[in-house]
Amino acid sequence: MSAATVPPVGERIRQARLRRGTSLRALAREIGVSASLISQVENGKSQPSVSTLYAITTALGISIESLFDSGEVSAAPPAAAAPAAAAPAAAAPLAAPPVAAAPGTVLYALAAFAADPQRRIGPLVTPGEREVLELDSGVVWERLGHVPGTDVDFLLVTYRPGGASSSSGGLMRHTGTEYGYLTSGELILTLGFEEYTLRPGDAVCFESTTPHRYRNDGAVPAVGVWCVFSDT
Repeated sequence: MSAATVPPVGERIRQARLRRGTSLRALAREIGVSASLISQVENGKSQPSVSTLYAITTALGISIESLFDSGEVSAAPPAAAAPAAAAPAAAAPLAAPPVAAAPGTVLYALAAFAADPQRRIGPLVTPGEREVLELDSGVVWERLGHVPGTDVDFLLVTYRPGGASSSSGGLMRHTGTEYGYLTSGELILTLGFEEYTLRPGDAVCFESTTPHRYRNDGAVPAVGVWCVFSDT
């Protein structure tokens, strides 16, 4: 995977939050994290986990791809309560330049995943050609292919022993629908108020807006093929 350049993701999240008129505390309550964490993400002092990033973008009604777009983003408009005498100046592009993400970090891999949604991956993808995203929660995503113009993540997913889709232990939700098929190991799926045990040969499908979490309580990796379709 070539070196990835990451735009000021935290600043883009802040802009989207202000455009929506949502406070730090309100956004934090909506996705189940602390206001301090949101503030650190927006200020570039903390890198969000994939599940947190999904939750933030879902709550703000934006796509993950928009955060990693290499183009410039206009500053958020001022609040409606601003005095009429203080007429806002024309929106200006952000001055902060993109920054290089360190190889192996979540932002590095996400930037590479989202860098060019029109890029074709395939028709044949060999094991050595897969783009790999390793999460700090013990999960590995391997991208199996992509057809331009479609909104689907086609992934080989490995949950290492003790691995989970959320490092914080919380449930995640995001737009779309997901389908999964477990090929080896054992995986626990918490879906809303229900809990299911997936074994080799079992399949799942559900709307991804339903709070959910996967975890591997076993001693061997749990491996499966997942397709996550985004709603656009």
